[in-house]
Amino acid sequence: MNTLLDVRDIRKSFAGVRALKGVSFDLRAGEVHALVGENGAGKSTLIKIMTGAHLPDEGAIEIQGRAVAGNDPILSKSLGVAAIYQQPALFPDLSVAENIAMGFEARGAFRRIRWGERRRRTRELLDRIGARIDPDALVSTLTMPEQQMAEIAKALGAEAKILILDEPTASLPEREVENLFRVIRDLRSHGVGMIYISHRLDELFALADRVTVLRDGNTVATRPMAEVDRAELIRLMVGREITAVFPKREVAAGEVVLETRGLGCRESGIRGVSLTVRAGEILGLAGLVGAGRTEVARILFGLTPADSGEIVLRGRPVRISSPAQAVDAGIAYVPEDRRRHGVILEMPVAANTTMAVLRRLSHRGLLDFGAERRLAEEYVGKFSIKTPSIETPVGNLSGGNQQKVSLARWLATKPGVIILDEPTQGIDVGAKSEIHRLMGDLAAEGMAILMISSELPEVLGMSDRIAVMHQGTLAGVLPRSEATQENVLALALGRGKEAA
Repeated sequence: MNTLLDVRDIRKSFAGVRALKGVSFDLRAGEVHALVGENGAGKSTLIKIMTGAHLPDEGAIEIQGRAVAGNDPILSKSLGVAAIYQQPALFPDLSVAENIAMGFEARGAFRRIRWGERRRRTRELLDRIGARIDPDALVSTLTMPEQQMAEIAKALGAEAKILILDEPTASLPEREVENLFRVIRDLRSHGVGMIYISHRLDELFALADRVTVLRDGNTVATRPMAEVDRAELIRLMVGREITAVFPKREVAAGEVVLETRGLGCRESGIRGVSLTVRAGEILGLAGLVGAGRTEVARILFGLTPADSGEIVLRGRPVRISSPAQAVDAGIAYVPEDRRRHGVILEMPVAANTTMAVLRRLSHRGLLDFGAERRLAEEYVGKFSIKTPSIETPVGNLSGGNQQKVSLARWLATKPGVIILDEPTQGIDVGAKSEIHRLMGDLAAEGMAILMISSELPEVLGMSDRIAVMHQGTLAGVLPRSEATQENVLALALGRGKEAA
């Protein structure tokens, strides 16, 4: 099989810190090659070297059989390399056709634009990947899946033979994921080589032909995907067994802290939801995308208040019409999209950690900066948040550490109930293990935890009981002893428990 890309013994340091210590990787034509590793393993640095954004300190690179000594983004693109990132790099105020044309049109100050030809070529590229997108639509009006399709069309227009896909499904609903997989398989059949990076291990087994594992800046292994299983892949990535990823602690459940009785909200499509969460318990909330899991969380936190049923906290009915009322009642909510709603990326760790308790840290309207610093340092230590200092902007931290800061912000309010919506989405296996350990610690301290997750291994591994949503209502609740993948999926599909 023809080798499209070959990097050998690549080494790279930044300010004395060795990011890559000897990484080797190759990509063949018509192959999907998974690249995996924890945050900090060296994946991002390797991608930037492949695309010419960084030059290696040592090592050799060949692209389509050509030795490349001084790679840069323009040379890399001319040799058929294109990268598609989690956040598409398109110009929002230009049309789809204008963005895609940048991949295939010649450039020049006085070049005449042939608009008809541009639209025709754009339409051809979009049709090739089955994307029903108007070439004249502004990119700012497209959904995230549509933007990703436009990026792929742009890469094909540039005659890319090497496509790097970095967490391409992180923001996609399930039906769009399947469409993306169809496009990837079609491109593979046409000889395009793809490097696929994802923290969702199930996707790798569905798509990849081979997998390369990086750990601490080194290549640990390259294997055919058919020769590894999930447990082996995790062990290669983190250096420990899969049981360490879901460190479930047995905690005796206490009193009922949160109860919903026939909870409903017409605006959210939620009806008749009755469930309980006890002190020291992790109640998993499962279901297919669109089943109503996040909508239940938003009702409980007062973002879309209930219009039927009731919420009961420690035996007392409460009315929650706003997030402020939820916080005062002892409910905290760590939302799914941490970068938009969980943290403020430009602000430092200290300010993010204490944002929900500013009244407590202020005296006569003036913030006690010493108290803010002490509280932030307490949570940085307690949660092992890896940051140069509490003054470091949160945007500079890894995804796992951003999630810990988001969690610390709400735990500073001393809640009795915490709702965690996709608590480990988009973070690596090692960081997931740390978040799961924190959840176990919180449960042991008597916290009532409602965990929403789309990852069945996480739901099964961390929950004491599992409540399953189906089309806006509660399909059933499973004790841990009956919580199998088959039973959860059967309830999620509205069929009831298998063989039960």
